[in-house]
Amino acid sequence: MKLLEKTQLGNINLKNRIAMAAMTRGRTDINGLVGDMTITYYAQRSGAGLLFSEAIRISEEATGSPLTPGIFTDQQIEAWKKVTTAVHDKGGVIIAQLWHTGRMGHSIDRKGRLPCAPSPLPIRGMQHFTSQGRKDFEIPQEMTILEIKQTIKDYGQAAKNAVAAGFDGVTLHACNGYLPNQFLAESANQRTDGYGGCIPNKARFVLEVMQELISAVGSEKVGIKIAPFHSYGDMILDDPAATYTYLIEKLNEMNFAYVELMRRSANFPSPEHYATDDEIEFFGRKIRQTVIANAGYDKASAEAELEKGIAKLISFGKLYIANPDLPERFEKNAPLIEPDRATMYGGGKNGYIDYPLWDE
Repeated sequence: MKLLEKTQLGNINLKNRIAMAAMTRGRTDINGLVGDMTITYYAQRSGAGLLFSEAIRISEEATGSPLTPGIFTDQQIEAWKKVTTAVHDKGGVIIAQLWHTGRMGHSIDRKGRLPCAPSPLPIRGMQHFTSQGRKDFEIPQEMTILEIKQTIKDYGQAAKNAVAAGFDGVTLHACNGYLPNQFLAESANQRTDGYGGCIPNKARFVLEVMQELISAVGSEKVGIKIAPFHSYGDMILDDPAATYTYLIEKLNEMNFAYVELMRRSANFPSPEHYATDDEIEFFGRKIRQTVIANAGYDKASAEAELEKGIAKLISFGKLYIANPDLPERFEKNAPLIEPDRATMYGGGKNGYIDYPLWDE
């Protein structure tokens, strides 16, 4: 079984080709500190060749949702050290996904401050989960050039903090409607300066952040997650194929470890003008770095994807919520547990660390 073969990512040896995708679970305290439950959660899943952490806020300004972790204070770094130590003690590898939510936030959870974004364009067609329930999205504040430059530096500092906390690397969360994704999409970016307008300008923010991350912690410790045809968060691009082809060509000129390539979700249909091509086939073949295929895979489809030879790893999200020993279950053809959707986000240990192992 290819999924269970050893492989390498950058200079890190992995015990299999199975990755746990980053998944927000909403279990921190109000200060963005992870606790004992989170230590257990990641340690339980360290049988994966690679663990991606839930999205981690790079700064106070990056805040979007309540009860999500940060990595910009000494206390947050110390809390994450306990998680990474527990994973390493069980032979695991864990990477921090760095997060700035941009316009996907609300002033309720930002001490009264409006979220920031490339342009003052609100998210349409959905509401945001806040500490006071679901709310309509607000019109964000347009970022100044100085704010953009500071945010890029914040990414670099967050990467250094992640390595100090014991993470084996960092990945730029550049999809799902968050800030890097917003710079790429005309539905969020109507700027007329050097960060908007033509495709090279819209891609500039992502490329500058990637260069900052590489400079901060080294090329072998850096990756990026993109989702070219996934429209969650009101991400509508005029020409996604051209935009992401340009972005990938420029990323190919950089020296870093991997690209996690996320397929579109059936729950968020693409606009009619989007191509229907399979993202792994269409974009994956263009990528020079190691490709990690993501979204909607089961054991059979993951094996088939690896057989194609484009992706070297497959990252699983929902399956890992309820099956902490997923590689073992794959190996033994054991039945998989369906997660309880009611306990996916927020709450206590129920639906978080109480799912049984197969041998239990």
